[in-house]
Amino acid sequence: MLRRAFLMLCAASAIAMTGCTSGPPNPNPRADLPLQSVPVDLPRYMGRWYVIANIPYFAERGFVASRAEWTLRSDGRIDDVFIGRKGGFDGPEKRYQFLDTVKPGSNGGEWSVRLFWPIHVTQITLYVDPDYRYTILGYPGKNLGWIFARQPQISEEDYRALLARLDAMGYDTSRFQRVPQVPGQIGQFDSGEH
Repeated sequence: MLRRAFLMLCAASAIAMTGCTSGPPNPNPRADLPLQSVPVDLPRYMGRWYVIANIPYFAERGFVASRAEWTLRSDGRIDDVFIGRKGGFDGPEKRYQFLDTVKPGSNGGEWSVRLFWPIHVTQITLYVDPDYRYTILGYPGKNLGWIFARQPQISEEDYRALLARLDAMGYDTSRFQRVPQVPGQIGQFDSGEH
């Protein structure tokens, strides 16, 4: 009976997460293009990545100074830690631990992320630059997306180039929200800029 109640709670959480990630219809004329993962050199891909912008899911909203830290385990899976401060730089740092599995045949570009047992979601690496300074992650349906960088700040030119890549893939780039990484960025991105 307890197991059944737990499974029902998990199913309800998964439905809620899906419902919270939907948004307005995607106006991009390329919205129906399928997302394609790119090959990833996993050892080189590991380490710290700062969230520059995202279409956040409900648990990411309101975070600043957010980043992901990926560590390749000896069994081939990936320890995935999300770290950030909720509501402002004065807030305590929060950490969320996930376990990722590389999908066979994806050349490292597609991961199954275990949010909590038994809930898994698919994360797709859509782009990584040759120097592994920037990466774009996506989600089937294009209702979630992330721009990551190895440094907490990137140039406006590089940011616009990454958005252009997302636009070419069929994303509604107006839904991307900049994530302040330093206190001086608070309010800088609130004027409808994406």
